[in-house]
Amino acid sequence: MAEGENEVRWEGLCSRDSSTRETALENIRQIVLRKTEYLRSVKETLYRPSDGLSNAVSLDGMNKLLAHLLMLSKRCPFEDVRERSGFILKSVEELGIRIPRPLGHGPSRFIPEKEILQVGSEDAQMHALFADSFAALGRLDNITLVMVFHPQYLESFLKTQHYLLQMDGPLPLHYRHYIGIMAAARHQCSYLVNLHVNDFLHVGGDPKWLNGLENAPQKLQNLGELNKVLAHRPWLITKEHIEGLLKAEEHSWSLAELVHAVVLLTHYHSLASFTFGCGISPEIHCDGGHTFRPPSVSNYCICDITNGNHNVDEMQVNSAGNISVSDSFFEVEALMEKMKQLQECRDEEEASQEEMASRFEIEKRESMLVFSSDDDEVTPARDVSRHFEDTSYGYKDFSRHGMHVPTFRVQDYCWEDHGYSLVNRLYPDVGQLIDEKFHIAYNLTYNTMAMHKDVDTSMLRRAIWNYIHCMFGIRYDDYDYGEINQLLDRSFKVYIKTVVCTPEKVTKRMYDSFWRQFKHSEKVHVNLLLIEARMQAELLYALRAITRYMT
Repeated sequence: MAEGENEVRWEGLCSRDSSTRETALENIRQIVLRKTEYLRSVKETLYRPSDGLSNAVSLDGMNKLLAHLLMLSKRCPFEDVRERSGFILKSVEELGIRIPRPLGHGPSRFIPEKEILQVGSEDAQMHALFADSFAALGRLDNITLVMVFHPQYLESFLKTQHYLLQMDGPLPLHYRHYIGIMAAARHQCSYLVNLHVNDFLHVGGDPKWLNGLENAPQKLQNLGELNKVLAHRPWLITKEHIEGLLKAEEHSWSLAELVHAVVLLTHYHSLASFTFGCGISPEIHCDGGHTFRPPSVSNYCICDITNGNHNVDEMQVNSAGNISVSDSFFEVEALMEKMKQLQECRDEEEASQEEMASRFEIEKRESMLVFSSDDDEVTPARDVSRHFEDTSYGYKDFSRHGMHVPTFRVQDYCWEDHGYSLVNRLYPDVGQLIDEKFHIAYNLTYNTMAMHKDVDTSMLRRAIWNYIHCMFGIRYDDYDYGEINQLLDRSFKVYIKTVVCTPEKVTKRMYDSFWRQFKHSEKVHVNLLLIEARMQAELLYALRAITRYMT
Protein backbone atom coordinates (compact mmCIF):
# COMPACT_ATOMS: atom_id res chain seq x y z
CA MET A 1 0.00 0.00 0.00
CA ALA A 2 3.04 2.25 -0.36
CA GLU A 3 2.07 3.69 -3.75
CA GLY A 4 2.24 7.41 -4.25
CA GLU A 5 0.07 9.92 -6.03
CA ASN A 6 1.05 8.42 -9.40
CA GLU A 7 -1.46 5.57 -9.18
CA VAL A 8 -4.28 8.13 -9.46
CA ARG A 9 -5.38 8.99 -13.00
CA TRP A 10 -6.11 12.70 -13.04
CA GLU A 11 -6.42 13.02 -16.85
CA GLY A 12 -10.15 12.24 -16.87
CA LEU A 13 -10.84 15.41 -14.88
CA CYS A 14 -9.55 17.52 -17.80
CA SER A 15 -12.29 16.22 -20.13
CA ARG A 16 -15.06 18.53 -21.28
CA ASP A 17 -17.44 15.55 -21.00
CA SER A 18 -19.11 15.55 -17.57
CA SER A 19 -19.68 11.77 -17.51
CA THR A 20 -15.95 11.16 -18.11
CA ARG A 21 -15.16 13.51 -15.23
CA GLU A 22 -17.73 11.76 -13.03
CA THR A 23 -16.13 8.36 -13.67
CA ALA A 24 -12.65 9.74 -12.92
CA LEU A 25 -13.87 11.39 -9.71
CA GLU A 26 -15.46 8.16 -8.48
CA ASN A 27 -12.21 6.24 -9.12
CA ILE A 28 -10.26 8.89 -7.22
CA ARG A 29 -12.75 8.79 -4.33
CA GLN A 30 -12.37 5.03 -4.00
CA ILE A 31 -8.55 5.19 -4.04
CA VAL A 32 -8.56 7.94 -1.40
CA LEU A 33 -10.93 6.07 0.89
CA ARG A 34 -8.89 2.87 0.50
CA LYS A 35 -5.72 4.72 1.49
CA THR A 36 -7.55 6.40 4.38
CA GLU A 37 -8.67 3.07 5.81
CA TYR A 38 -5.15 1.72 5.47
CA LEU A 39 -3.64 4.70 7.31
CA ARG A 40 -6.20 4.42 10.11
CA SER A 41 -5.37 0.74 10.50
CA VAL A 42 -1.63 1.39 10.90
CA LYS A 43 -1.91 4.51 13.05
CA GLU A 44 -1.03 2.70 16.28
CA THR A 45 2.00 0.94 14.74
CA LEU A 46 3.24 3.97 12.79
CA TYR A 47 6.61 4.25 14.49
CA ARG A 48 7.54 0.56 14.74
CA PRO A 49 11.01 0.32 13.14
CA SER A 50 9.99 -2.60 10.94
CA ASP A 51 7.12 -0.63 9.34
CA GLY A 52 8.48 2.92 9.45
CA LEU A 53 9.77 3.31 5.88
CA SER A 54 6.79 1.85 4.03
CA ASN A 55 4.34 3.75 6.23
CA ALA A 56 6.22 7.00 5.73
CA VAL A 57 6.00 6.50 1.95
CA SER A 58 2.26 5.84 2.26
CA LEU A 59 1.81 9.02 4.30
CA ASP A 60 3.75 11.06 1.78
CA GLY A 61 1.71 9.66 -1.10
CA MET A 62 -1.53 10.37 0.75
CA ASN A 63 -0.50 13.93 1.56
CA LYS A 64 0.33 14.65 -2.09
CA LEU A 65 -2.98 13.20 -3.14
CA LEU A 66 -4.91 15.34 -0.62
CA ALA A 67 -2.95 18.46 -1.67
CA HIS A 68 -3.88 17.78 -5.31
CA LEU A 69 -7.55 17.45 -4.32
CA LEU A 70 -7.30 20.74 -2.41
CA MET A 71 -5.95 22.43 -5.55
CA LEU A 72 -8.82 20.98 -7.61
CA SER A 73 -11.41 22.13 -5.06
CA LYS A 74 -10.14 25.73 -5.41
CA ARG A 75 -8.76 25.99 -8.93
CA CYS A 76 -10.58 23.63 -11.32
CA PRO A 77 -12.74 25.50 -13.86
CA PHE A 78 -15.32 22.67 -13.79
CA GLU A 79 -17.80 23.17 -10.95
CA ASP A 80 -18.52 19.44 -10.54
CA VAL A 81 -14.81 18.71 -9.99
CA ARG A 82 -14.45 21.56 -7.48
CA GLU A 83 -17.45 20.39 -5.47
CA ARG A 84 -16.66 16.69 -5.56
CA SER A 85 -13.00 17.26 -4.63
CA GLY A 86 -14.13 19.27 -1.62
CA PHE A 87 -16.57 16.50 -0.69
CA ILE A 88 -13.83 13.83 -0.85
CA LEU A 89 -11.60 15.95 1.40
CA LYS A 90 -14.43 16.38 3.91
CA SER A 91 -15.06 12.61 3.92
CA VAL A 92 -11.37 12.00 4.71
CA GLU A 93 -11.46 14.55 7.53
CA GLU A 94 -14.51 12.90 9.04
CA LEU A 95 -12.53 9.65 9.20
CA GLY A 96 -9.91 11.34 11.41
CA ILE A 97 -7.25 12.24 8.85
CA ARG A 98 -5.91 15.79 8.81
CA ILE A 99 -6.62 17.50 5.49
CA PRO A 100 -4.60 20.41 4.07
CA ARG A 101 -5.64 24.03 3.72
CA PRO A 102 -4.19 26.72 1.45
CA LEU A 103 -1.35 28.93 2.68
CA GLY A 104 -1.13 32.59 1.80
CA HIS A 105 -3.85 34.76 0.35
CA GLY A 106 -4.47 33.95 -3.29
CA PRO A 107 -2.37 33.70 -6.47
CA SER A 108 -0.17 36.74 -5.71
CA ARG A 109 1.61 37.99 -2.59
CA PHE A 110 1.45 41.55 -4.00
CA ILE A 111 -2.18 41.75 -5.17
CA PRO A 112 -5.15 41.36 -2.76
CA GLU A 113 -7.07 38.17 -3.51
CA LYS A 114 -10.38 40.05 -3.76
CA GLU A 115 -9.03 41.97 -6.79
CA ILE A 116 -8.21 38.78 -8.73
CA LEU A 117 -10.89 36.94 -10.70
CA GLN A 118 -12.21 34.03 -8.61
CA VAL A 119 -12.46 30.64 -10.31
CA GLY A 120 -16.15 29.94 -10.79
CA SER A 121 -17.15 33.59 -11.28
CA GLU A 122 -15.73 33.95 -14.81
CA ASP A 123 -17.89 34.67 -17.89
CA ALA A 124 -18.38 32.18 -20.74
CA GLN A 125 -15.44 33.45 -22.81
CA MET A 126 -13.08 33.34 -19.85
CA HIS A 127 -14.40 29.92 -18.81
CA ALA A 128 -13.49 28.55 -22.24
CA LEU A 129 -9.95 29.96 -21.81
CA PHE A 130 -9.67 28.45 -18.32
CA ALA A 131 -10.96 25.09 -19.57
CA ASP A 132 -8.40 25.07 -22.42
CA SER A 133 -5.58 25.84 -19.99
CA PHE A 134 -6.75 23.17 -17.52
CA ALA A 135 -7.12 20.58 -20.29
CA ALA A 136 -3.56 21.25 -21.48
CA LEU A 137 -1.80 21.34 -18.11
CA GLY A 138 -4.14 19.61 -15.65
CA ARG A 139 -4.11 22.79 -13.55
CA LEU A 140 -5.09 26.44 -13.60
CA ASP A 141 -1.88 27.98 -12.34
CA ASN A 142 -1.38 31.22 -10.44
CA ILE A 143 0.41 32.87 -13.38
CA THR A 144 -2.74 32.36 -15.47
CA LEU A 145 -4.95 33.77 -12.70
CA VAL A 146 -2.84 36.94 -12.51
CA MET A 147 -2.48 37.34 -16.29
CA VAL A 148 -6.26 37.08 -16.58
CA PHE A 149 -6.40 40.84 -15.90
CA HIS A 150 -5.54 40.98 -19.63
CA PRO A 151 -7.51 38.21 -21.43
CA GLN A 152 -6.32 39.08 -24.95
CA TYR A 153 -2.69 38.68 -23.91
CA LEU A 154 -3.40 35.58 -21.80
CA GLU A 155 -4.98 33.78 -24.75
CA SER A 156 -1.90 34.47 -26.93
CA PHE A 157 0.48 33.49 -24.09
CA LEU A 158 -1.27 30.17 -23.41
CA LYS A 159 -1.42 29.32 -27.10
CA THR A 160 2.33 29.99 -27.50
CA GLN A 161 3.30 28.09 -24.36
CA HIS A 162 1.12 25.11 -25.33
CA TYR A 163 2.81 24.96 -28.74
CA LEU A 164 6.31 25.17 -27.24
CA LEU A 165 5.68 22.45 -24.65
CA GLN A 166 3.19 20.04 -26.17
CA MET A 167 2.79 20.32 -29.93
CA ASP A 168 5.00 18.78 -32.64
CA GLY A 169 8.51 20.23 -32.58
CA PRO A 170 12.21 19.37 -32.89
CA LEU A 171 12.72 18.50 -29.19
CA PRO A 172 11.21 15.56 -27.24
CA LEU A 173 8.72 16.51 -24.51
CA HIS A 174 10.95 15.70 -21.53
CA TYR A 175 13.78 17.82 -22.99
CA ARG A 176 11.39 20.78 -23.21
CA HIS A 177 10.47 20.63 -19.53
CA TYR A 178 14.09 20.05 -18.49
CA ILE A 179 15.16 23.14 -20.45
CA GLY A 180 12.37 25.04 -18.66
CA ILE A 181 13.83 23.87 -15.33
CA MET A 182 17.35 24.94 -16.38
CA ALA A 183 16.11 28.39 -17.45
CA ALA A 184 13.99 29.06 -14.35
CA ALA A 185 16.79 27.86 -12.07
CA ARG A 186 19.13 30.60 -13.38
CA HIS A 187 16.94 33.05 -11.43
CA GLN A 188 16.36 30.67 -8.50
CA CYS A 189 12.68 30.56 -9.45
CA SER A 190 11.56 27.57 -7.37
CA TYR A 191 7.93 28.22 -8.41
CA LEU A 192 8.64 27.37 -12.07
CA VAL A 193 11.23 24.72 -11.23
CA ASN A 194 8.69 22.82 -9.09
CA LEU A 195 6.00 22.97 -11.77
CA HIS A 196 8.29 21.66 -14.48
CA VAL A 197 9.87 18.98 -12.31
CA ASN A 198 6.34 17.55 -11.98
CA ASP A 199 5.69 17.97 -15.72
CA PHE A 200 9.08 16.44 -16.60
CA LEU A 201 8.29 13.31 -14.57
CA HIS A 202 4.74 13.19 -15.93
CA VAL A 203 5.98 12.93 -19.55
CA GLY A 204 8.43 10.14 -18.67
CA GLY A 205 11.58 12.09 -17.80
CA ASP A 206 14.37 10.25 -15.96
CA PRO A 207 14.26 11.20 -12.24
CA LYS A 208 18.07 10.86 -12.08
CA TRP A 209 18.43 13.99 -14.23
CA LEU A 210 16.81 15.96 -11.39
CA ASN A 211 19.73 15.19 -9.07
CA GLY A 212 21.80 17.78 -10.91
CA LEU A 213 22.72 18.98 -14.39
CA GLU A 214 25.76 16.67 -14.35
CA ASN A 215 23.31 13.72 -14.38
CA ALA A 216 21.57 14.90 -17.56
CA PRO A 217 22.79 13.93 -21.05
CA GLN A 218 25.93 15.74 -22.25
CA LYS A 219 23.85 17.43 -24.94
CA LEU A 220 21.79 19.24 -22.28
CA GLN A 221 24.86 19.94 -20.16
CA ASN A 222 26.39 21.68 -23.18
CA LEU A 223 23.38 24.03 -23.25
CA GLY A 224 24.31 25.31 -19.77
CA GLU A 225 26.74 27.96 -21.03
CA LEU A 226 24.24 29.46 -23.48
CA ASN A 227 21.55 29.39 -20.76
CA LYS A 228 23.80 31.28 -18.36
CA VAL A 229 24.95 33.97 -20.81
CA LEU A 230 21.48 34.42 -22.29
CA ALA A 231 19.91 34.87 -18.84
CA HIS A 232 22.42 37.35 -17.44
CA ARG A 233 24.62 38.92 -20.16
CA PRO A 234 23.06 38.20 -23.57
CA TRP A 235 25.23 40.85 -25.28
CA LEU A 236 28.19 38.46 -24.87
CA ILE A 237 26.67 35.73 -27.09
CA THR A 238 28.76 35.04 -30.20
CA LYS A 239 28.60 32.69 -33.16
CA GLU A 240 31.27 30.61 -31.34
CA HIS A 241 28.66 29.72 -28.68
CA ILE A 242 26.41 28.51 -31.49
CA GLU A 243 29.16 26.61 -33.29
CA GLY A 244 30.12 24.81 -30.06
CA LEU A 245 26.59 23.41 -29.76
CA LEU A 246 26.13 22.50 -33.43
CA LYS A 247 29.52 20.79 -33.80
CA ALA A 248 29.75 18.66 -30.66
CA GLU A 249 30.03 15.32 -32.51
CA GLU A 250 27.56 12.79 -31.06
CA HIS A 251 26.21 15.47 -28.66
CA SER A 252 25.46 18.00 -31.41
CA TRP A 253 22.26 20.03 -31.65
CA SER A 254 20.55 20.53 -35.00
CA LEU A 255 19.71 24.12 -35.96
CA ALA A 256 15.99 23.42 -35.50
CA GLU A 257 16.56 21.90 -32.05
CA LEU A 258 18.72 24.84 -31.04
CA VAL A 259 16.11 27.41 -32.10
CA HIS A 260 13.48 25.46 -30.11
CA ALA A 261 15.82 25.44 -27.09
CA VAL A 262 16.61 29.17 -27.40
CA VAL A 263 12.91 30.06 -27.54
CA LEU A 264 12.25 27.90 -24.45
CA LEU A 265 15.18 29.46 -22.55
CA THR A 266 14.07 33.02 -23.33
CA HIS A 267 10.44 32.15 -22.54
CA TYR A 268 11.30 30.84 -19.07
CA HIS A 269 13.87 33.52 -18.23
CA SER A 270 11.12 36.05 -18.94
CA LEU A 271 8.46 34.06 -17.11
CA ALA A 272 10.73 34.00 -14.04
CA SER A 273 10.70 37.82 -14.27
CA PHE A 274 6.89 37.81 -14.28
CA THR A 275 6.74 35.32 -11.39
CA PHE A 276 8.88 37.51 -9.14
CA GLY A 277 7.63 40.83 -10.55
CA CYS A 278 4.00 40.03 -9.68
CA GLY A 279 4.79 38.14 -6.47
CA ILE A 280 3.29 34.86 -7.69
CA SER A 281 2.50 32.54 -4.77
CA PRO A 282 3.40 28.82 -4.73
CA GLU A 283 0.74 26.60 -6.30
CA ILE A 284 -1.69 25.16 -3.75
CA HIS A 285 -0.53 21.58 -4.36
CA CYS A 286 3.21 22.41 -4.34
CA ASP A 287 5.62 23.00 -1.44
CA GLY A 288 4.76 26.24 0.34
CA GLY A 289 1.22 26.34 -1.08
CA HIS A 290 -0.55 24.38 1.66
CA THR A 291 -0.22 23.20 5.23
CA PHE A 292 -1.72 20.39 7.28
CA ARG A 293 -1.70 22.51 10.44
CA PRO A 294 -4.92 24.15 11.62
CA PRO A 295 -5.04 27.98 11.42
CA SER A 296 -3.98 28.42 15.05
CA VAL A 297 -1.92 25.72 16.68
CA SER A 298 -0.65 25.57 20.24
CA ASN A 299 -0.06 21.84 20.04
CA TYR A 300 -0.78 19.16 17.47
CA CYS A 301 -3.45 16.51 17.61
CA ILE A 302 -3.47 12.83 16.70
CA CYS A 303 -4.48 13.74 13.11
CA ASP A 304 -1.05 15.35 12.61
CA ILE A 305 0.68 12.15 13.65
CA THR A 306 -1.55 10.13 11.36
CA ASN A 307 -0.47 12.34 8.46
CA GLY A 308 3.16 12.57 9.60
CA ASN A 309 2.92 16.38 9.76
CA HIS A 310 4.05 17.03 13.31
CA ASN A 311 7.04 19.11 12.12
CA VAL A 312 5.52 21.31 9.39
CA ASP A 313 6.27 25.01 9.78
CA GLU A 314 3.75 27.43 8.39
CA MET A 315 4.87 30.18 6.03
CA GLN A 316 4.10 33.68 7.21
CA VAL A 317 2.63 36.23 4.81
CA ASN A 318 3.39 39.88 5.48
CA SER A 319 1.07 42.78 4.65
CA ALA A 320 1.97 45.94 2.76
CA GLY A 321 3.19 49.19 4.25
CA ASN A 322 1.46 52.58 4.26
CA ILE A 323 1.12 54.77 1.16
CA SER A 324 0.35 58.48 0.95
CA VAL A 325 -2.72 58.89 -1.28
CA SER A 326 -2.19 62.60 -1.90
CA ASP A 327 1.44 62.14 -3.00
CA SER A 328 0.53 59.35 -5.39
CA PHE A 329 -2.33 61.42 -6.85
CA PHE A 330 0.10 64.21 -7.74
CA GLU A 331 2.49 61.63 -9.29
CA VAL A 332 -0.20 60.70 -11.81
CA GLU A 333 -1.01 64.33 -12.60
CA ALA A 334 2.68 65.15 -13.07
CA LEU A 335 3.17 62.18 -15.39
CA MET A 336 0.15 63.21 -17.48
CA GLU A 337 1.53 66.74 -17.76
CA LYS A 338 4.98 65.48 -18.86
CA MET A 339 3.40 63.32 -21.56
CA LYS A 340 1.48 66.35 -22.83
CA GLN A 341 4.62 68.53 -22.88
CA LEU A 342 6.70 65.89 -24.66
CA GLN A 343 4.04 65.54 -27.33
CA GLU A 344 4.06 69.28 -27.88
CA CYS A 345 7.89 69.30 -28.12
CA ARG A 346 7.76 66.46 -30.65
CA ASP A 347 5.38 68.48 -32.81
CA GLU A 348 7.58 71.58 -32.63
CA GLU A 349 11.10 70.24 -33.23
CA GLU A 350 13.00 67.06 -33.93
CA ALA A 351 16.50 66.37 -32.56
CA SER A 352 19.37 65.61 -34.92
CA GLN A 353 20.69 62.04 -35.38
CA GLU A 354 23.87 63.01 -33.48
CA GLU A 355 21.83 64.34 -30.57
CA MET A 356 19.61 61.21 -30.56
CA ALA A 357 22.70 58.96 -30.48
CA SER A 358 24.19 61.01 -27.64
CA ARG A 359 20.97 60.76 -25.60
CA PHE A 360 20.97 56.97 -26.04
CA GLU A 361 24.54 56.69 -24.73
CA ILE A 362 23.68 58.92 -21.76
CA GLU A 363 20.62 56.82 -20.91
CA LYS A 364 22.58 53.57 -21.33
CA ARG A 365 25.27 54.83 -18.92
CA GLU A 366 22.69 56.07 -16.43
CA SER A 367 20.84 52.75 -16.50
CA MET A 368 24.04 51.15 -15.15
CA LEU A 369 23.76 53.34 -12.04
CA VAL A 370 20.21 52.26 -11.24
CA PHE A 371 20.21 49.70 -8.47
CA SER A 372 18.03 48.98 -5.48
CA SER A 373 18.92 49.43 -1.83
CA ASP A 374 18.12 45.71 -1.44
CA ASP A 375 20.80 44.82 -3.98
CA ASP A 376 22.38 42.02 -1.98
CA GLU A 377 23.47 38.72 -3.42
CA VAL A 378 20.79 36.03 -3.29
CA THR A 379 22.21 32.61 -2.53
CA PRO A 380 20.38 29.93 -4.53
CA ALA A 381 18.90 27.01 -2.64
CA ARG A 382 20.51 23.64 -3.35
CA ASP A 383 17.29 22.16 -4.76
CA VAL A 384 17.29 24.87 -7.44
CA SER A 385 21.01 25.47 -8.02
CA ARG A 386 21.71 21.83 -8.88
CA HIS A 387 19.89 22.44 -12.19
CA PHE A 388 22.63 24.78 -13.44
CA GLU A 389 26.36 25.32 -13.19
CA ASP A 390 28.41 28.35 -12.14
CA THR A 391 26.01 29.67 -9.50
CA SER A 392 28.08 32.83 -9.02
CA TYR A 393 27.48 34.01 -12.62
CA GLY A 394 24.84 36.75 -12.70
CA TYR A 395 23.85 40.04 -14.29
CA LYS A 396 26.63 42.56 -14.76
CA ASP A 397 26.30 46.04 -16.22
CA PHE A 398 28.01 46.64 -19.57
CA SER A 399 30.53 49.18 -18.41
CA ARG A 400 31.69 47.53 -15.18
CA HIS A 401 35.47 47.33 -14.94
CA GLY A 402 35.91 49.28 -18.18
CA MET A 403 34.24 46.64 -20.32
CA HIS A 404 32.69 48.10 -23.47
CA VAL A 405 29.92 46.46 -25.46
CA PRO A 406 29.08 47.84 -28.91
CA THR A 407 25.57 49.21 -29.30
CA PHE A 408 23.15 46.80 -30.99
CA ARG A 409 21.37 48.85 -33.66
CA VAL A 410 17.87 47.58 -34.40
CA GLN A 411 18.23 49.05 -37.88
CA ASP A 412 20.92 46.42 -38.58
CA TYR A 413 19.17 43.39 -37.06
CA CYS A 414 15.58 43.43 -35.81
CA TRP A 415 12.89 40.95 -34.87
CA GLU A 416 10.45 41.92 -37.65
CA ASP A 417 12.90 41.68 -40.55
CA HIS A 418 15.36 39.04 -39.37
CA GLY A 419 14.53 37.13 -36.17
CA TYR A 420 10.92 36.36 -37.05
CA SER A 421 11.72 34.74 -40.39
CA LEU A 422 14.65 32.73 -38.96
CA VAL A 423 12.49 31.25 -36.18
CA ASN A 424 9.63 30.50 -38.56
CA ARG A 425 11.95 28.81 -41.03
CA LEU A 426 13.55 26.48 -38.47
CA TYR A 427 10.57 26.00 -36.13
CA PRO A 428 7.41 26.57 -38.22
CA ASP A 429 4.54 28.65 -36.79
CA VAL A 430 6.42 29.60 -33.61
CA GLY A 431 7.71 32.86 -35.11
CA GLN A 432 4.11 33.80 -35.86
CA LEU A 433 2.92 32.97 -32.33
CA ILE A 434 5.75 34.90 -30.66
CA ASP A 435 5.27 37.86 -33.01
CA GLU A 436 1.57 38.00 -32.14
CA LYS A 437 2.42 37.92 -28.41
CA PHE A 438 4.96 40.75 -28.79
CA HIS A 439 2.45 42.90 -30.65
CA ILE A 440 -0.37 42.31 -28.18
CA ALA A 441 1.85 43.20 -25.20
CA TYR A 442 3.29 46.31 -26.91
CA ASN A 443 -0.03 47.64 -28.27
CA LEU A 444 -2.32 46.60 -25.40
CA THR A 445 -4.19 49.62 -24.01
CA TYR A 446 -7.48 50.45 -22.36
CA ASN A 447 -6.78 54.21 -22.79
CA THR A 448 -6.70 54.64 -19.02
CA MET A 449 -4.11 55.84 -16.50
CA ALA A 450 -5.06 55.35 -12.86
CA MET A 451 -8.29 57.37 -12.47
CA HIS A 452 -8.05 59.01 -15.93
CA LYS A 453 -9.85 57.77 -19.05
CA ASP A 454 -9.40 58.43 -22.78
CA VAL A 455 -5.60 58.69 -22.44
CA ASP A 456 -3.16 57.84 -25.24
CA THR A 457 -0.57 55.74 -23.38
CA SER A 458 1.55 54.84 -26.43
CA MET A 459 4.34 57.26 -25.44
CA LEU A 460 4.61 55.69 -21.98
CA ARG A 461 4.50 52.12 -23.28
CA ARG A 462 7.22 52.87 -25.81
CA ALA A 463 9.42 54.49 -23.12
CA ILE A 464 9.15 51.35 -20.94
CA TRP A 465 9.93 48.98 -23.84
CA ASN A 466 12.84 51.05 -25.12
CA TYR A 467 14.29 51.56 -21.63
CA ILE A 468 14.51 47.78 -21.20
CA HIS A 469 16.18 47.39 -24.59
CA CYS A 470 18.51 50.28 -23.73
CA MET A 471 19.65 48.36 -20.63
CA PHE A 472 20.61 45.55 -23.01
CA GLY A 473 22.47 47.94 -25.35
CA ILE A 474 19.76 47.86 -28.04
CA ARG A 475 19.16 51.19 -29.78
CA TYR A 476 16.34 52.49 -32.01
CA ASP A 477 17.69 55.27 -34.24
CA ASP A 478 14.29 56.98 -34.46
CA TYR A 479 13.66 57.23 -30.70
CA ASP A 480 14.54 60.19 -28.48
CA TYR A 481 15.96 58.59 -25.32
CA GLY A 482 15.63 61.91 -23.50
CA GLU A 483 11.94 61.01 -23.04
CA ILE A 484 12.78 58.11 -20.72
CA ASN A 485 14.03 60.30 -17.88
CA GLN A 486 10.97 62.50 -18.25
CA LEU A 487 8.50 59.61 -17.99
CA LEU A 488 10.10 56.99 -15.74
CA ASP A 489 10.98 58.06 -12.20
CA ARG A 490 13.72 56.46 -10.12
CA SER A 491 11.52 54.04 -8.15
CA PHE A 492 9.99 52.79 -11.40
CA LYS A 493 13.42 52.36 -13.00
CA VAL A 494 14.62 50.38 -9.98
CA TYR A 495 11.59 48.10 -10.27
CA ILE A 496 12.03 47.65 -14.05
CA LYS A 497 15.73 46.88 -13.82
CA THR A 498 15.27 44.46 -10.92
CA VAL A 499 12.41 42.56 -12.59
CA VAL A 500 14.27 42.29 -15.89
CA CYS A 501 17.87 41.71 -14.74
CA THR A 502 17.74 40.22 -11.22
CA PRO A 503 14.09 39.21 -10.65
CA GLU A 504 14.95 37.06 -7.63
CA LYS A 505 15.64 40.34 -5.74
CA VAL A 506 12.18 41.89 -6.31
CA THR A 507 10.38 42.86 -3.08
CA LYS A 508 6.83 43.88 -2.31
CA ARG A 509 8.18 47.29 -1.29
CA MET A 510 9.53 47.80 -4.84
CA TYR A 511 6.17 46.77 -6.32
CA ASP A 512 4.25 49.09 -3.99
CA SER A 513 6.59 52.06 -4.41
CA PHE A 514 6.11 52.72 -8.15
CA TRP A 515 2.92 54.14 -9.70
CA ARG A 516 1.21 54.15 -6.32
CA GLN A 517 -2.13 55.45 -7.59
CA PHE A 518 -2.34 52.95 -10.46
CA LYS A 519 -4.51 49.83 -10.41
CA HIS A 520 -3.00 46.37 -9.92
CA SER A 521 -4.17 45.49 -13.45
CA GLU A 522 -1.98 48.33 -14.76
CA LYS A 523 1.04 47.06 -12.81
CA VAL A 524 0.46 43.58 -14.27
CA HIS A 525 0.29 45.25 -17.70
CA VAL A 526 3.71 46.80 -16.98
CA ASN A 527 5.04 43.32 -16.20
CA LEU A 528 3.75 42.02 -19.54
CA LEU A 529 5.72 44.77 -21.28
CA LEU A 530 8.80 43.93 -19.21
CA ILE A 531 8.79 40.20 -19.94
CA GLU A 532 8.10 40.55 -23.66
CA ALA A 533 10.74 43.27 -24.09
CA ARG A 534 13.21 41.09 -22.20
CA MET A 535 12.36 38.00 -24.27
CA GLN A 536 12.77 39.95 -27.50
CA ALA A 537 16.13 41.38 -26.37
CA GLU A 538 17.48 37.91 -25.54
CA LEU A 539 16.14 36.50 -28.80
CA LEU A 540 17.77 39.29 -30.83
CA TYR A 541 21.23 38.52 -29.46
CA ALA A 542 20.83 34.73 -29.79
CA LEU A 543 19.28 34.81 -33.28
CA ARG A 544 21.85 37.31 -34.55
CA ALA A 545 24.59 34.89 -33.40
CA ILE A 546 22.82 32.00 -35.20
CA THR A 547 22.49 34.12 -38.34
CA ARG A 548 26.20 34.99 -38.22
CA TYR A 549 27.06 31.31 -37.83
CA MET A 550 24.89 30.42 -40.83
CA THR A 551 26.51 33.08 -43.02
